[in-house]
Amino acid sequence: MTTVSDVQFEQYHEPNTFGVHETKPRLSWKLTNAPSGFRQHGYEVELSVQHTPAETTAVSTVKHTSALCTLVSWPFDEPLQSRQRVSVRVRVWDEQAKVTDWSEPARLEVGLLNRATDWTAQLITAPWAPSTSTSGPQPEQLFRKPFSVDSEASIDRARLYITAQGVYEAEINGGRIGDHFLAPGWTAYDGRLQYQTYDVTGALQSTGANCLGVRIAEGWFCGRIGFEGGHRNIWGPHPALMAQLEITYSDGSVQGVCTDASWSVTSGPIRLAEIYDGEKYDATLEVPSWSCAAGDNIAESAAGSRWEPALVLPPLPDAVQLTAGFGEPVRRVETLQPVEKMTTPLGKTIVDFGQNLVGYIRVKKIRGARHDKITLSHAEVLENGELGTRPLRICRATDEYTLKGTPEGESYEPRFTFHGFRYLQVDGWPGDLDLLASVEAVVCHTDMKPAGDFACSEPLLNQLYQNVRWGMRGNFLSVPTDCPQRDERMGWTGDLALFAPTAVLIYDCFNMLRNWLIDVEHDQGVLGGVPPMVSPNATLPDPVWCRRLPCAIWHDVTILGPWALYEETGDVAILAQQHNSMLEWMRVLPRSKSGTLTHLWDPAPFQLGDWLDPAAPPDQPWKSATDAKMVANMFLVQSLDLMSRISSLLNRSSEHDHFTSEAALARAEFHREYVTPTGRLVSDTQAAYALAISLDILTPSQLPRAAARLAELVRKANFCIATGFAATPYLCEALASTGHLQVAFAALLQTRCPSWLYPVTMGATTVWERWDGLLPPEEGGGINPGEMTSFNHYALGAVAKFMHERIAGLRRLEPGWTRCRVEPAVGARFVSGSAEHETLRGRVSCRWSTTGMGADSGEEVMRLSVCVPYGTAVEVVLPTVDAGQRREEVGHGTWEFETTFKRDYEWPVVPLKPKSN
Repeated sequence: MTTVSDVQFEQYHEPNTFGVHETKPRLSWKLTNAPSGFRQHGYEVELSVQHTPAETTAVSTVKHTSALCTLVSWPFDEPLQSRQRVSVRVRVWDEQAKVTDWSEPARLEVGLLNRATDWTAQLITAPWAPSTSTSGPQPEQLFRKPFSVDSEASIDRARLYITAQGVYEAEINGGRIGDHFLAPGWTAYDGRLQYQTYDVTGALQSTGANCLGVRIAEGWFCGRIGFEGGHRNIWGPHPALMAQLEITYSDGSVQGVCTDASWSVTSGPIRLAEIYDGEKYDATLEVPSWSCAAGDNIAESAAGSRWEPALVLPPLPDAVQLTAGFGEPVRRVETLQPVEKMTTPLGKTIVDFGQNLVGYIRVKKIRGARHDKITLSHAEVLENGELGTRPLRICRATDEYTLKGTPEGESYEPRFTFHGFRYLQVDGWPGDLDLLASVEAVVCHTDMKPAGDFACSEPLLNQLYQNVRWGMRGNFLSVPTDCPQRDERMGWTGDLALFAPTAVLIYDCFNMLRNWLIDVEHDQGVLGGVPPMVSPNATLPDPVWCRRLPCAIWHDVTILGPWALYEETGDVAILAQQHNSMLEWMRVLPRSKSGTLTHLWDPAPFQLGDWLDPAAPPDQPWKSATDAKMVANMFLVQSLDLMSRISSLLNRSSEHDHFTSEAALARAEFHREYVTPTGRLVSDTQAAYALAISLDILTPSQLPRAAARLAELVRKANFCIATGFAATPYLCEALASTGHLQVAFAALLQTRCPSWLYPVTMGATTVWERWDGLLPPEEGGGINPGEMTSFNHYALGAVAKFMHERIAGLRRLEPGWTRCRVEPAVGARFVSGSAEHETLRGRVSCRWSTTGMGADSGEEVMRLSVCVPYGTAVEVVLPTVDAGQRREEVGHGTWEFETTFKRDYEWPVVPLKPKSN
């Protein structure tokens, strides 16, 4: 029987539908167990309002005749209001008027929509904070506010609305509130400050006194951020807190507990809380019961500072939006146990967790003398048997815990820092304690819902895919960063521009990237229309990086980011949201002002081009063999093409005509400048041809020559990679789409450096920034001497999309996965492959394997299983014994196929050897 399931508001997933800023959220639902031939003919939506935990009233029901089941417009007349709690149920009927049962209710609670009328809390800080703003990193601040509830009344609900300029954790009566990590998250604080909403009903004591406590630290807001030493106080001089507790009684009365001058503050035991340098926690300075009402009699904290009245600050500037945001919070999502303890040549103790990860170390049940200190140092790799810290640059990545000497043991985990690491060096560990039993790694990242998976018959490729997944997890922490370990960890726009089409296959990151793109547009406005290189723009105080230097690829994220989200979901609203940002970038992009190339880039600005070409010197990663200006102009043509399509989707006909014309003129000028009539490019490189093919730069008559030359260059390189940051995502697909699939597979399966699998053979568990992050043994081994040597950079992992689409064979054909293709690869030595992907309509998946029918005939049997959700059409393409293809189209359901075929290709592909004289 057909079932309506997984009713969803916008792109939110449980439990992230609490305190959101939505007044007319669109609805989506999935239809499962639908029989073949079922077609939704209409739907009915029931809206209920929750008054108390036990009382919910259905207030409206709407019916529509429509086949739509994704991103359905809010069907009710009245918009939602601040604090409103609602639920919706959906049922549908088919063309025979057969009605399904109601779905389970989906619930949503609205946050505080109107800053002027909904918020009464004041912004507060420690009274000493202003005088220490130039004194370097400061200890955490502990704030507390005792209060009593009406013991004669029944509490209906209690909500804590809270944010900080900095990072915070809240407690009520000694218990932690919520599970967010590094809240409120990193935004462009001069434009947006996010707040969170917590249900704290169960944390309150209905009789007697209560206490709300909040600890805050500097975080990204005013802590040190940026490379080459970075800067402090980028967005403000010190941390500050704003919190509003609302207790609603069953009679409708509301009691508020808001930050103001009546709050008390002191210093806490976290003496240092830095994103880069780590956390120092002195347990001897803990303040007992500081967040409990019983702590009222504490006259002086153990840290030696008296509790003092909080300092009330001026309100947030009107220009700063106070918002719930759209992205999921960062959470502690997993714990890993150590796999090995080792002693280094210098006698240091190191623990290997077997996986390069992002998070921190939790230590448990430590026993030692008061004032003993345990030091935890983190790094991604070892060098010469010791902790490899040189790639961290100006970043200590060290946590320190000072024991208070509790006989029964102590536990510790950082609150306000994170590290990128696989290896942990422990100094000062009590000798009689089992180290491996006492430490574990806590994995932290934005709590995105997994969206896809891949596997095949080649174990090294399976490990590569997992490396891509782990790299994305570690770098999608509040914002999409380039790396999570050194003195950087910033939201580089170019990395996301290239990786976004792969990211959406692996995790549902729509809301996170939607949220981040809003900040990109804000930072773009600050820079006069030129998009930032990083967002939030931590380079603002830096006269070099903050200059309004336009740069292709990085700034093209204004178009490429929203476009990837649109293609994944079919949601035109994300294009509308970012449309002004796109237009502004196209308006300010500098064009050549002389000669006949006035539709191409102005040649004056420096371009990063195919950054990190493997042939570039380690200390000069911009020195690619491919003309950087040519690369910039190829991406310009792509952006103009996309702007033409986006304008059409947004029904802006004049813009569509303009960008269509601009794209044609830019493409013609590009051809005159960079392409011969037969399809040769002035930069005769893998990167140049891969980009020209994939970005649709060439004419049909030029394409065969360019494709042949690309395959020739890859074979001459013995299938080793000769592309950098810009072209690598396109290399394999450029080969495959032009009839050189086996050459693409040969490159993908190469294990010599530079290649995707070389790091895997060297033990990598994430994707590296450089192909040779660890040098090959014949080059002496060790860490690459270049200053930039991260072992967790996701950009080069964009090849995972190729693996999904060509090896497993699962490819989206139309935005939103309304139509896709399953075409398993017959290539290389693959004998099985699988992929799955969760779409707005449900999960689509394929799984195939082959078995031989005898060595003499060369024939094999392929068996393929395809699962298709309702609302998706799948074109299935199978090989046949005559080297042809068999095509079928199927709708929702599970389908089994079998075909006989022959492998009629060269394998292994032979590399081209230089001709001898």
